[in-house]
Amino acid sequence: MTVLILTSEEDVTADMVVLRLGEAGVPVVRLDPADLTNGVALSGEYVRGAWHGHLSVGGRLVSMSGLRSVWVRRPGAAATRAAHPSAWLTEESAQALYGMLRCTDARWMNHPDAAQRARHKPWQLHLAQRSGLPVPATLITTFPQAAREFAERCPDLVVKPVSGAHPQEPPRAVPTSRVAPDTDFAAVAFGPTLLQRRIAKRADIRLTAVGDTLLAARKPTAPDARPDDVDVRFTPSVSPWLPVDVPPRIAEGVRRYVRGAELAYGAFDFAEDADGIWWFLECNQSGQFGFVEMDTGQPIAAEIAKWLAGDGNPDRRCADGDRSTAS
Repeated sequence: MTVLILTSEEDVTADMVVLRLGEAGVPVVRLDPADLTNGVALSGEYVRGAWHGHLSVGGRLVSMSGLRSVWVRRPGAAATRAAHPSAWLTEESAQALYGMLRCTDARWMNHPDAAQRARHKPWQLHLAQRSGLPVPATLITTFPQAAREFAERCPDLVVKPVSGAHPQEPPRAVPTSRVAPDTDFAAVAFGPTLLQRRIAKRADIRLTAVGDTLLAARKPTAPDARPDDVDVRFTPSVSPWLPVDVPPRIAEGVRRYVRGAELAYGAFDFAEDADGIWWFLECNQSGQFGFVEMDTGQPIAAEIAKWLAGDGNPDRRCADGDRSTAS
């Protein structure tokens, strides 16, 4: 049984998992959907009540019925490196590839439906609150007056994108920034703006969930850090990420979250305040983990490989409304 990894060729994070799978003797096929019709081919036939599908990658033929799991890591848009790419070809290729893969018994990390839903920041905050995780007061609005009133109630705010990366080529991360006290908020009328109460943090927390396994790391805030340095990705720091135990209440909430989101993998970001409370900020369903493993030595790649190599659920069939759930 083979593990299929859908990701770009330059994904070094995926390389870490491929290495672990190789050490365990688990067959792996890695492809980027962007290469469809240009080095990657597919074929599927439904006849006499049975489905038969195949993928060809670099001359290697793989039966879709022999897939034990599919890791949707960071794939490119389908067929964008074809000889004659087009929006129509991309849509046709994506429908064919993911449609065929849905007809296998393989389990997903993460299922495309769950992954798409999990990207929505308002839904993340809603699910986190329902799961019992502390969530800072948040407003998403295009009404300047609503933003002004929110700022009166919560004078210390940050602003962040609703969707994440800016749609440049390649995409660039947009940092979370502190809102100046004299901001008039007129500009929010031009696009949805996410405002959130700033957590005066003493540490950043990255919690990686792989199935039921939770691995958390902590990066303490520097004593001389400026209050305006709110985004750990863009803040200079000499402190490494260090392993930390997950408080029982947070562990319960995270497991409830991944079950509700139907995720097998999630990278959670929390801000730890002076009272030791972990405030939920977001969950990235395809977040990086290599930097945490390098600092902490936590076996995240090995845990992902173990999950991908595990036995699939025989009840997962190609049927209308079929949805894989996180294990």
